[in-house]
Amino acid sequence: MQTLVIEGYLAADPSILSAHGSGKKRASFRVLETTRFRRADGTPGERTTGFNCICFNAATAENYIEAYARKGSRVVLQGHVENNTWTGKDGVEHYDLQVIVADIRLKKRRDRGEAAASAQGGQAADLTDDPDLSDDIPF
Repeated sequence: MQTLVIEGYLAADPSILSAHGSGKKRASFRVLETTRFRRADGTPGERTTGFNCICFNAATAENYIEAYARKGSRVVLQGHVENNTWTGKDGVEHYDLQVIVADIRLKKRRDRGEAAASAQGGQAADLTDDPDLSDDIPF
């Protein structure tokens, strides 16, 4: 089996579904990944690909995805691809690729002000931890 790793953004809030009979929850969502490139003439271009994803792990779906994942959340997921085939009412055969999620991580985006404050706070903590700063300098 091949493993796939995707980093992208949730296209919409995840859908949490309960299985008939067992009541186990699963999460269904779409992840969008954008690739940027340069064309032969030098102009920039981009291509967005959407992946239909499903997570069958009930604990992950209920305690992690349902609680924290929202539209626009940045995610990194790992899983494998399965092909679904069905025949519609009109007799036409349809194909759908799904990513079966084995592991998912939400990545927090920090704004610039928060990042700058934490960086300054980190430097201040480093300076105060040095015991020799309060001593007189001998020269």
